[in-house]
Amino acid sequence: MSESATLYIVPTPIGNLDDISPRALTVLSEVDWIAAEDTRHTHKLLQHFSVNTRTLSLHEHNEDKRTAMLCQRLKDGEAVALVSDAGTPLISDPGFILVRRCREEGIPVVALPGPCAAITALSASGLPTDKFMFEGFLPPKTGPRKQVLEGLSERTFTTVYYEAPRRVLDTVQDVCETLGEHRHIVLAKELTKTFETYVDGAAKNVAEWLQEDPVRQKGEFVLMISPAAAQQKALPPEALSLLASLKPLLPLKKAAAIVAEHYNLKKNALYQAGLEMDGE
Repeated sequence: MSESATLYIVPTPIGNLDDISPRALTVLSEVDWIAAEDTRHTHKLLQHFSVNTRTLSLHEHNEDKRTAMLCQRLKDGEAVALVSDAGTPLISDPGFILVRRCREEGIPVVALPGPCAAITALSASGLPTDKFMFEGFLPPKTGPRKQVLEGLSERTFTTVYYEAPRRVLDTVQDVCETLGEHRHIVLAKELTKTFETYVDGAAKNVAEWLQEDPVRQKGEFVLMISPAAAQQKALPPEALSLLASLKPLLPLKKAAAIVAEHYNLKKNALYQAGLEMDGE
């Protein structure tokens, strides 16, 4: 048996085709096979960049079967690239079973850096990024969805979700009901595309924005929920007063940092207090 070849994890653009990396194109061109979530979708990308590599499907319904076949091809010396429809494979997409099996059998796995909707949205959201949790998609039904959201009532870091267009309004309304109408959220849609949009504010205002025009409910969404509001009673009144004075003059992050240094307080607590002031 030949020495094992390599499984490459290759991110693809989430909208703007210019975001594909030269390294990704080289790998896609040189491997023996591309395992794609939807070969029809991937063929459009490959045709755009004149890549003629053979493809086969690997999705949630056939991953077990495909994994055995691909591992054997890798052991026989063939190289394989794994792609999803958009973004980084395995992030709310198939591929975990294949990667785990390759690791177990000593087959080299190389992951390329590249586009990821969750990270792209978070980096531009203005929400705290020093600690966050990505939880994929929320449950599609209201009851279980509210139960999950209720668990965020005291969470002290940013939470990131993907959401489908047919559910986005219901989900934001559930945020209002479970976490309060003034919970600060950011909704990002159509990232890297012509009509990329960020809607930032109290959950109630974001829900109203979605309702004003049904077209706004179309597209691919990333929903980001701010940490639970700081307990303002734990912050000295003079610190909150200084923060309120600085907010109109400086970015909130900078204002919070100045007050934190002056009173020897935590920046995150002051930042969240500033967000809560916006919701009042």
